[in-house]
Amino acid sequence: MASKTTVNRDNLESLGTQRLAELLVELAASDAAVRRRLRLELAAKEAPASVAVEVRKRLTHIARARSFVDWRKTRDLAVDLETQRRTIVDRVAKIDAAEALELMWRFMDLTGPVQERCDDSNGVVGDVFRTACRDLGCLAQMAEPDPVVLSDRVFAALNDNGYGQFDDLIETLAPVLGTRGLEHLKARFIELSKTPVEIPSQERRKVIGWGMGGPMYEDEIEARSRTSTIRLALQEIADAQGDVDAYIAQYGEKTRKVPEIAAEIARRLLAADRPEDALQVIEAAAHRGNDWPDFAWEDARIDSLEALGRGDEAQAARWSCFERALSADHLRAYLKGLPDFDDVEAEKRALDHAERHKSVLQALTFLVSWPDVERAARLVIRRAGELDGDHYEILSPAADALADRHPLAATLMLRAMIDFTLTRARSSRYRHAARHLMECAGLASSIPDFGAFERHDAYAARLKAEHGRKSGFWSLISGG
Repeated sequence: MASKTTVNRDNLESLGTQRLAELLVELAASDAAVRRRLRLELAAKEAPASVAVEVRKRLTHIARARSFVDWRKTRDLAVDLETQRRTIVDRVAKIDAAEALELMWRFMDLTGPVQERCDDSNGVVGDVFRTACRDLGCLAQMAEPDPVVLSDRVFAALNDNGYGQFDDLIETLAPVLGTRGLEHLKARFIELSKTPVEIPSQERRKVIGWGMGGPMYEDEIEARSRTSTIRLALQEIADAQGDVDAYIAQYGEKTRKVPEIAAEIARRLLAADRPEDALQVIEAAAHRGNDWPDFAWEDARIDSLEALGRGDEAQAARWSCFERALSADHLRAYLKGLPDFDDVEAEKRALDHAERHKSVLQALTFLVSWPDVERAARLVIRRAGELDGDHYEILSPAADALADRHPLAATLMLRAMIDFTLTRARSSRYRHAARHLMECAGLASSIPDFGAFERHDAYAARLKAEHGRKSGFWSLISGG
């Protein structure tokens, strides 16, 4: 049961309406956000239709503001914006959907002015606008605007998308745009693509940076941005219309051979039940052969082979991905595709391969996650000299996973991190290295035979001899 002092609905109601009103007045006197929220609630109670007026006034005020908002106050700004967004969706839309839609467009118009005057390094303000973009979809479904008029607004928005706030706009509004709106939007972007870009005279061209090829001109950057906007918009329209060929047409022949792009195209062809075309696109792409797999390309190829009934080739591709990258997902898919009882022998062969992998850390990561801690421990003991103590993000969780059943292997990983830290004098890691050394001391009593490795006392004495002057480290040991 919650304490009587816990701030929850029941406890607050027990204070009574008069006391709560007094507290809210006090809060509102010193907190503008609380004061604005209370004003909205009062407006909704007195005259529901006036809520839209209050929101519109607040949006106008935010648009006119010029003061810079540093990172310490950015969250307050985000809270204010979120209050207006939620009020539009939760209050205004229930009274007048068309008014709510119009207000949300006005809200989105704030993106540029607001982002230009605030430090949004944590992204909280941008997140509010991206959420508002998705709100446009449900509001438009309620308001049922003319599809052509809506598509014109979408066109204008996508051409003023400097902060990516409208990235999901076509997908969001596609159900409302329908065939008529999407065709109109498509026509507008095609028309834009045919409109020549005005290039200013040389003396009027503005240099905004320098690259390998010399000066970078503002008009060139704007032209590239426009080209990208048109291509992305036409691709999203094609997706909304289920027109795979129109999507593909937005890429040049050379670009279609980039593995990631080929995979995107193949996925759409597979969804359209065109596996032969999908495999042709995949096979034409310039993949990297025996190097680290391009997983998007590999998976699209595997799915294409499966769709064509070429299961043996798909299985071979899965095994190849596992062999090269120790991909657990591909190994599981490979084993699942084998006949009963064959998977046991195949798994053993796969784990043997993992133990022999050229990268001990990659092998360790795979064996711990599979999991096969017996093999992981054996790998660590056999290849302890290859452990790179800089990779604490791998060794630390692996040591935790092996500590109970394989304390010697865990100790060797802890020592690798300690040795790296002290040898490289990474003082920022001394605290962790000190903890690791104490963990080694705790594990020592569980290790009956250190084999070819130093016992803990000898290892600690050698550390003291070699790194005795690193007082920052040893003070943590003595203090611990």
